[in-house]
Amino acid sequence: MSGPVEKPVCDCHGMIYLDCPNIKASLHRGAVQHWYFGWNIVAAATLLTLLTAGMRLGIGPFFLPISRDLGFSRSLLASIIGAGVLCYGLAMALAGYLVGRLGTRSVLLLGTAIVIVSTIWTVVARTPLSFLLAFGVLMSIGLGFASPVALTPIISRWFTRQRGMALFFLSTGSMAGIAVMTPVLTLSIHWLRWQTTLIGYAIVFAVVTVPAALFIMRDDAPPNADLLPEQISAQNAATTKVRESLRFSAAVRTAPFLKIALGLFACGFSMNLLGAHGVPMLMDHGFDAMTSSLGIGIIGFVAILGTLILGRLSDRMPRRNILAAIYFIRGLGFFALLLVGSRGELYIATAAAGMVWAGSIAISSALLADIYGVRLVGVLYGTAYLGHQVAGMISTWLGGWGFEQFGTHWVAFGSAAVLLLLGAAVSLRLPLTGFTLMAPTMVSEP
Repeated sequence: MSGPVEKPVCDCHGMIYLDCPNIKASLHRGAVQHWYFGWNIVAAATLLTLLTAGMRLGIGPFFLPISRDLGFSRSLLASIIGAGVLCYGLAMALAGYLVGRLGTRSVLLLGTAIVIVSTIWTVVARTPLSFLLAFGVLMSIGLGFASPVALTPIISRWFTRQRGMALFFLSTGSMAGIAVMTPVLTLSIHWLRWQTTLIGYAIVFAVVTVPAALFIMRDDAPPNADLLPEQISAQNAATTKVRESLRFSAAVRTAPFLKIALGLFACGFSMNLLGAHGVPMLMDHGFDAMTSSLGIGIIGFVAILGTLILGRLSDRMPRRNILAAIYFIRGLGFFALLLVGSRGELYIATAAAGMVWAGSIAISSALLADIYGVRLVGVLYGTAYLGHQVAGMISTWLGGWGFEQFGTHWVAFGSAAVLLLLGAAVSLRLPLTGFTLMAPTMVSEP
């Protein structure tokens, strides 16, 4: 004969509420180990990131076909793409703001419409100005509206206990975009034309984004997100406070934000430098084209595994320590790339760099959510990421100018290494887990 059934209760300031929503949620979780819907959002967001990052970071296959077809010089087309990098960063900042006002679904649908219009305009453009406006500006804005910045706030709302892991999965999409989309686009352009490939990309983008926005993206996360019942109980036992976020103008002047932004500046400087000048640098150092490309490609493939490992660690260890380690190892990796002399040394160096290549963005966004709350994370992340893109423009220019002026890659790649080591030192000065910066709180009456 079974014993008496114990009824769960919620003790709020000495009063018992059998119908407390938190208790109902706990009962449901205990009775049915159901799939947490937040992971559906993570999966959809990761796929969207694969498509957006794959186009933005895998633009290389389009370069020569567009240049030959439209009669643009390499410097002219490179300038248009550089302008697109800046517009992409500006669009990210705007997307972070609009998500807070309009919601994730509306921003994604707006971005999809812009991508479709810009694609049609791009394939019929023939002059540098029209191509700049269509491909460099408008498409960058559309992709920016479906970028990780637009997706970070909704994931941060749905995840508290496993926020680091969820955001690392989002970063996996970026690395998968580099590893998957670059060869796919290359083969498609080889078999078809670049115009047909671009139209096909827009169709796939719309087919993925529209259903994801309409049926998966839900901004109204559960009150306690993914917390376990015991964590909910502990949270309810604490004094209830009304927590209001800082104003944006106040948040961007605080030390933690500036430190995170400086780290992302170093991240953008290094990532875009390697993407634009990594292969030429290795070829100038005596490696053949295939070996150089494979060496750089290893970073993207290894980074997929690295994000999974770092994601688990980020919810178990102080995030500032992981961020500092990422920047430190990456900085050493840039010095190593300048010094490697054999294939084995090259592959070891790029594999080590790949393990930490995608972690900085995920950790930075998680820290912003932890410190400033999920309401501000989108616009703060977008603002910090704008510095990431500005740094990318600078490093892309410095990589070419430095080699032409001094005949060495040490100027640009050495600068990237120094910035990353500086970012590591600054990251160690970030607050530990549990620290928040909010407006003055009000204690609710019992």
